This record gives sequence, C-alpha cells and structure tokens, in this order.
Amino acid sequence: MSAPTSDKINRIVLAFSGGLDTSVILKWLQQTYQCEVVTFTADLGQGEELEPARAKARLMGVKEEHIFIDDLREEFVKDYVFPMMRSNALYEGLYLLGTSIARPLIAKRQIEIARQVGADAVSHGATGKGNDQVRFELGYYGLAPDIKVIAPWREWDLASRTKLIEFAEKHQIPIPRDKRGESPFSTDANMLHTSSEGKVLEDPWEETPDYVYSRTVNPEDAPDAPEYITIDFERGDGVAINGVGMSPATLLETLNDYGRKHGIGRLDLVENRFVGMKSRGMYETPGGTIYHLAHRGIEQLTLDRGAAHLKDELAPKYAELIYNGFWFSPEREMLQAAIDYSQEKVTGTVRLKLYKGGVYVVGRKSPYSLYSEKVVTFEDDAGAYDQRDAAGFIKLNALRLRLLGRRDR
Repeated sequence: MSAPTSDKINRIVLAFSGGLDTSVILKWLQQTYQCEVVTFTADLGQGEELEPARAKARLMGVKEEHIFIDDLREEFVKDYVFPMMRSNALYEGLYLLGTSIARPLIAKRQIEIARQVGADAVSHGATGKGNDQVRFELGYYGLAPDIKVIAPWREWDLASRTKLIEFAEKHQIPIPRDKRGESPFSTDANMLHTSSEGKVLEDPWEETPDYVYSRTVNPEDAPDAPEYITIDFERGDGVAINGVGMSPATLLETLNDYGRKHGIGRLDLVENRFVGMKSRGMYETPGGTIYHLAHRGIEQLTLDRGAAHLKDELAPKYAELIYNGFWFSPEREMLQAAIDYSQEKVTGTVRLKLYKGGVYVVGRKSPYSLYSEKVVTFEDDAGAYDQRDAAGFIKLNALRLRLLGRRDR
C-alpha cells in the first residue's frame, strides 16, 4: 500500500486499545506510511487489564520507549467529569455523556505525546459513521492546529469485520477468540459509564437483552431493602461519602459500587448523532446517575432561583457542546466560567435512598442554605412574611393580562 497523501509522515501517535481494530490500524499505518508508530493507551478506569496492549504493541514492532500506557483516572474525574457534572448536563434530556467527556482528555494526551516524541501525525480508530471521529479531531485541531490527522476507517478498503480478520491473519496479528465471528454488539467503557450499540441493539423496538448489561445487576434482582448513603459537596464537587473523604476517582468508583449493587443507571436511548443519523444505544452510568441527582439536591438548597433557572437553560447547550466535541472551544469555556461561579456556595450534604434501580434524594443540608422554614411554614410565621403583600404582587403581574383581556373581549 502507498500513503494516500504526498505529505511525508515521519512519526504517528495512535490511540491504541490493543483490540482487533486498533491492532489492524497499527500494522496498516506502518505499511501505508512507512514510518514509526507510537502507541498510546489511556487508563480511564475501563476495568480492563492494559498490559496486554503493551505486549501487543511490542510484538508488532513498536519500540519500548514509544509505548505509552497512562493512568488518567484522577485527571479524568477531577478535570472533566466533575466540571461537566457541575453543569447538570444531559444530552437530549437523558444521556450523561460518558463517552463524549472522555474524548477530549484522550486527544489532549495524544497531542502531548506527539510533541514529546516529535510526531507530526496522530491517528484514531473511530469509524466514519460515528461521533468519536469528530470529537477526537476537533480536540486535536484545537490543541495543535497544524497536526496531521489520519483516520484509517475513512481511507482504507477494509470495510467489514471479515476483512479486518483476514488482514490480521495475513499479517500474523493475534486475534481474541471472541472476535473471530460477528460481535453481538460493540462497547465503550470508562470509569463513568459503559455504552453498547450495534447488532442486537439496532432494532429500537426490541428490548435490550439482559446479557448486554455489565455494570449493574438487574433491578429486579437488586436487594429487597433500600440503602441510605450521604454525599458531601464543597463548591459543587463531591468530596466524601458517608463522611469519609475521598479523591474524585475514588468517590466515583465507590458510587459505581453502590449503583451496581442496586441496579442504578441503565438507559435505553435513541439519540441524534452529530453526523446526522439516529442511533440506538444502551448506557450504564451507575455512579454518575447517583452523583447527578445528589448534585441537583444540594443545588436546591443553595442556588438562588434566578441562578438555578439560568443554569437549567444553559445546561442543554453545554451538553450539546460536549456531545459534539467542542470541549476546547471558547463557548464551552465561557459557559464553564459561569457555571463554576454559580457553585461557590454549593456546599453541604445530601442523603440518598437507593432501591431497585432508583435513586432518591431524601434529605439535604447546607451551611449556605437559602431555605427558610420560618418563612415557608404553614404555621404562624411571627411576621416573617406578610401575606397581604401578595395582592399587589399579583395585580402588577396580572396587569398586562387584564389589558389583553379587555382588548380581546
């Protein structure tokens, strides 16, 4: 094969999982561009052993000093998941953006490695039909405007799993046993979530088979007794569970354990991809679902109505920016500044009830609470609120409606 560009590439950094697709891509890049390939594997808490990726890269001729396996779990939660969670972002009202939020960190680290090793190109294994190609490449270009991006799925003629396997066998690339046939569905996982799509999930009328779920027990099989936990927040970020201080990654992992046990965080969604098509996916976000509800719970006490409602207006835009790959855009950073400002007094404790797939806020307290039992009580408020004031308030707000009514009678 010859490179499909006249520009000479000297070194490429490949986002490498060690699976079938990226293993084939590694060999294809070596052959097509006749250059050195550096592999980068990110540990985002996907729960898989990553050392086999090192062995695979070594087997395929990558120099030891050019095999990067980085533990990014704490950075992922602290600098990406938590800022997103401060916004209460949900794409299309439901999706907690587990795949989307991981891509900018992977892109950032790839560019850092490219600069470190003197590479002039980066590559990824995302297909030409999905959102990830956009997310990776917008990240690359946002951080390194002149970087060369190689997307094999848009260039090669290996258009099927059968052709990938044939290529792998021809070039003696080890293939996992379960990849020698059609995969029933594809998955992506990190500390925040697992997503599954394709094959058995492609008919949106058919219920997701239970074997697709890997992060949560079936809610029907979850414990018959509810469990109560507390989450402490400081300035909008979780810092402790049941009074025990934790790092961001440890806190999310602990919530994942609670969510798994109680079957929390399953989502069956037909979403609108940025590239234009609809797709059906199944998402499991156990800890993130608990955390999202808890964060909203503490905001109920500590955010003024105007700030809270403005945040709710901004959240869909923020979610769309992340989904579409614009993490490194000025508009996302502008929104983040406003969101972070709103979190200055979002401090306190939320008590939650976990039960058979459900998570419920059942208590909240804060030293910065705006809730006044004295004002809101149905009992004697000792003059804290003069109910007669409401008459003028209503008349002023009704004025334009009365004028309209008189005109249109």
